[in-house]
Amino acid sequence: MQNIEPYYNWRHLYTAEEDRQSPFYKRQYSEFEFTQTLYNYYIHPQWDEFGSRTLYMKLLYVEYDMQFAIIELIGEWNDAIENDIMTLRRNITDLLFKNGVTKYIIISENVLNFHSSDDSYYEDWKEQLEDDNGWVVLLNMPEQSQYDFKRSRITHYINFFNLMEWRTFKPELIFQLIENMLMKRIN
Repeated sequence: MQNIEPYYNWRHLYTAEEDRQSPFYKRQYSEFEFTQTLYNYYIHPQWDEFGSRTLYMKLLYVEYDMQFAIIELIGEWNDAIENDIMTLRRNITDLLFKNGVTKYIIISENVLNFHSSDDSYYEDWKEQLEDDNGWVVLLNMPEQSQYDFKRSRITHYINFFNLMEWRTFKPELIFQLIENMLMKRIN
């Protein structure tokens, strides 16, 4: 687990710790001190803790003018016990929303599993974003985690896409590709 780093090739374009509007503004990182754990395994120190004991994140990119954010997750998404969606909403996306972000690309290829609860936070999130033509996309979620999301009927509020080559694109291109795929679904 300690070898899985958040994606870092966009750091010349954006770093959350230098963004005054970011929830992680002025956060400092160590490359050598491993202090956070997931399932009793240490994780790379570049992952950000945001209030969940089982899910960590990295705010990879925010474009306020285009109103989108790209977030990468690692761990277990647990709404049943931890209410991770509430924590993610209150501590991260609600703050970004106040700064105009209405479109969220959540890279979830390292979300190992999902435990559902009710869908009220997802429904509320969709309603909050709809007025601004916003949306939430979970990108590259493993099949077993997608299955649990779909079984919980949360897919009424969020979208799933696979874009395996996302690391080869710039953030704006990923955003455009996803927005085009969403428009095709609507039409």
